[in-house]
Amino acid sequence: MSTTRPYPPGDRGPEPSGASGASAGRQVRRLSLDGESGVVPMARDFARQALHAWGWLPAASADQRAVAEDVLLVVSELVTNACLHAEGPEGLQITCDNKVIRVEVSDRGTGQPSPRTPHRAGRPGGHGMFIVQRLCLDWGVVRAPGVAGKTVWAELAAPA
Repeated sequence: MSTTRPYPPGDRGPEPSGASGASAGRQVRRLSLDGESGVVPMARDFARQALHAWGWLPAASADQRAVAEDVLLVVSELVTNACLHAEGPEGLQITCDNKVIRVEVSDRGTGQPSPRTPHRAGRPGGHGMFIVQRLCLDWGVVRAPGVAGKTVWAELAAPA
């Protein structure tokens, strides 16, 4: 399900009642992609390095490996969408805490990403946001008032 959040990119909003301070273990990595070439492999390599630094890779189990691969795929899909539909990505931010990893790709585009419906698996192209929707806990778009562009974000559960 796609949602639009009333709070800025990088802020997941208030913690649910009874949650402990998630910000204590929160780690953030940022990569500027503005004007760069080869941004999809660059973004994937950047995400892979972050996953290594945070101990997600090398994965200790098949489930942990699958989660790390899902993160890399979501990074690739969001950056690719910014390249194809939004005048190119400006930046990538990856935030990790003990529960969730959040991937954010900012761009100058005016469009609204959405999964192609009805989804046709055999049809070439148009699968990016469908993949993001299927792999993620949630995803959405944040726009800052008076500023061109948007940030498309997606959240995945941390490996158990």
